[in-house]
Amino acid sequence: GLCHHAQEIQDEELKKFCSRICKLLQAEDLGPDTLDSLQRLFLIISATKYSRRLEKTCVDLLQATLGLPACPEQLQVLCAAILREMSPSDSLSLAWDHTQNSRQLSLAASVLLAQGDRNEEVRAVGQGVLRALESRQPEGPSLRHLLPVMAKVVVLSPGTLQEDQATLLSKRLVDWLRYASLQQGLPHSGSFFSTPRARQPGPITEVDGAVATDFFTVLSTGHRFTEDQWLNVQAFSMLRAWLLHSGPEGPGTLDTDDRSEQEGSTLSVISATSSAGRLLPPRERLREVAFEYCQRLIEQSNRRALRKGDSDLQKACLVEAVLVLDVLCRQDPSFLYRSLSCLKALHGRVRGDPASVRVLLPLAHFFLSHGEAAAVDSEAVYQHLFTRIPVEQFHSPMLAFEFIQFCRDNLHLFSGHLSTLRLSFPNLFKFLAWNSPPLTSEFVALLPALVDAGTALEMLHALLDLPCLTAVLDLQLRSAPAASERPLWDTSLRAPSCLEAFRDPQFQGLFQYLLRPKASGTTERLAPLHQLLQPMAGCARVAQCAQAVPTLLQAFFSAVTQVADGSLINQLALLLLGRSDSLYPAPGYAAGVHSVLSSQFLALCTLKPSLVVELARDLLEFLGSVNGLCSRASLVTSVVWAIGEYLSVTYDRRCTVEQINKFFEALEALLFEVTQCRPSAALPRCPPQVVTVLMTTLTKLASRSQDLIPRASLLLSKMRTLAHSPATSSTHSEEGAEAIRTRATELLTLLKMPSVAQFVLTPSTEVCSPRYHRDANTALPLALRTVSRLVEREAGFMPG
Repeated sequence: GLCHHAQEIQDEELKKFCSRICKLLQAEDLGPDTLDSLQRLFLIISATKYSRRLEKTCVDLLQATLGLPACPEQLQVLCAAILREMSPSDSLSLAWDHTQNSRQLSLAASVLLAQGDRNEEVRAVGQGVLRALESRQPEGPSLRHLLPVMAKVVVLSPGTLQEDQATLLSKRLVDWLRYASLQQGLPHSGSFFSTPRARQPGPITEVDGAVATDFFTVLSTGHRFTEDQWLNVQAFSMLRAWLLHSGPEGPGTLDTDDRSEQEGSTLSVISATSSAGRLLPPRERLREVAFEYCQRLIEQSNRRALRKGDSDLQKACLVEAVLVLDVLCRQDPSFLYRSLSCLKALHGRVRGDPASVRVLLPLAHFFLSHGEAAAVDSEAVYQHLFTRIPVEQFHSPMLAFEFIQFCRDNLHLFSGHLSTLRLSFPNLFKFLAWNSPPLTSEFVALLPALVDAGTALEMLHALLDLPCLTAVLDLQLRSAPAASERPLWDTSLRAPSCLEAFRDPQFQGLFQYLLRPKASGTTERLAPLHQLLQPMAGCARVAQCAQAVPTLLQAFFSAVTQVADGSLINQLALLLLGRSDSLYPAPGYAAGVHSVLSSQFLALCTLKPSLVVELARDLLEFLGSVNGLCSRASLVTSVVWAIGEYLSVTYDRRCTVEQINKFFEALEALLFEVTQCRPSAALPRCPPQVVTVLMTTLTKLASRSQDLIPRASLLLSKMRTLAHSPATSSTHSEEGAEAIRTRATELLTLLKMPSVAQFVLTPSTEVCSPRYHRDANTALPLALRTVSRLVEREAGFMPG
């Protein structure tokens, strides 16, 4: 498409195109060709992740065009967009402070703010906008182009404004929020046949069509709006950021916040009337007006909107109104008592309305953050949030992101209710299963708070079954009686057999377990579902989820190792081994998961070396039932290496010679199976790492039970001979065969000196200390040098 073509344009071609644009910008008439060329240039520089370099002449002309008083607005918008896309850039030198046109001023300011605060541009822009506000009347034309710039400045650099400037802006915001006109704006031009009466502006209406009788808000409707009405809308959009800046918690102590509750209550009574409210200082007056505005929005949201767009706007305004009220109540407790009744009524109204579910999150935050003072049953709020919303709304991407953000941002408020959050992880995983690509990083950050020793095993099962959950959620939507207007599933995939299985009573127990809302404390083997849902493995959403699981597993193990005791570590290790051959058959899923499981098994062994001895029976059973070795090669390699490393009295005094002999026999049989499974006696298609690790572990075990040395030596000799076999080249690369041959030779040489072998292959704790590696005169470097010489000498006598 166009984006792909724009990405492939080379620097030389871009340079020629810029030269053409320079000629167009220098012409007196900036016509359609200039507009088209600037659109193409914007596409080219925005289509790549890296910054495109433009000629300085071109940049200068773009800046000059942006400042031309008579330049068409479309061209100026494009020039500003191109310059923003180039930011940060050292070649920008916008002379914007003498610009009189407020639209040009806002565009130039947007470019400077995109630069970052290199030379205090943010402060300079803020001061310039404030000067424009000071020099014009509140109802003056085109101020609405400057207010979004001011909102950005407040967020980027809260300390920009001085005391008198902050007071001025607060006064302006009060005027715009409270005293906007209740008449619609005049049409831009009347027709020849229109009468003066027809051109008279009508009254502002509510969303349900009734004539507005109270002050104008963002939810007021009309065909055309006046300048002060646009300013009202923009003032509300920046209100929360400004309150946070100008309140007691913001920079520069603006208002005292150490009133007692009695004083706060008194203030709320005094400020209840507008006549007394006008006597308040500007910042307190702004809070009072903000409170009234939010109350009015909540009242307007009760009205039945005539248009769907207005209905969506009602919900968005409710979210913002609740957030503003939360800021007001944190800054001044007197607002809390005045807000509670209407917010409790709002909560009761929206909790049963699926369309208003996004409003529940800021309401829950409000009640939880004001806890005891709000006299709200926090547990009931939690239960409703975590029980119903994920089940009903998991397919809403915006709500999914906001819900997980809500959990992350409010962890400090959960305190005694953290167990409710942790037990609800199966429901939270529904969001993750359906929206895995955008939510993966959010869950990686949230998992440490969700992981608990009591639910760790169940959570690990759930993570491994996440792609299967995605498939089941897809089936649930397909089988719903009232399908949505636009299908949320992959319409190219037809899976009638899966839908039949989903409705089959025989499998309802397994499906219900996978869709459970809370941790059940039990685990179910879902292997039958893996087979039933195999046709869904090709679904794009399932594939995306499968790609996210390895990253989530890494985050899970990083968190669980912080809370796991010895018993849990053993259980986790067993779960890794048991689930390695029971995974949903999504393409490439098993390989990615096995890679993580193998590294995490080693991490668990490092955390608890005695694990190998304690789980000896289970490990022997695992080694005796390894089917499809090549598909699980990484995990088998890690298990075998851990046995060789930790099956020793050095790590566990309970380790016996009998155990060592049993493991030796099991590994010997495994190595025989790997190398002798075909009549040709050639090595099978198995990674050479498995063979070399098996040989090394067998040698380690033999060095700890010296009766095994003859058997180990014979085995290694056979392996060395086998590696020389011409048939080996058909199953292994030359490098793989060479690695096996070299390892067998080295290990054979070590076994000729049993005491050295034990010293090198099973070093004591003292030998492993850093001093033995740093000091050349200590025993370990000396032993290694001796062994190296012996190995090299032995290799010299090898047949070619």
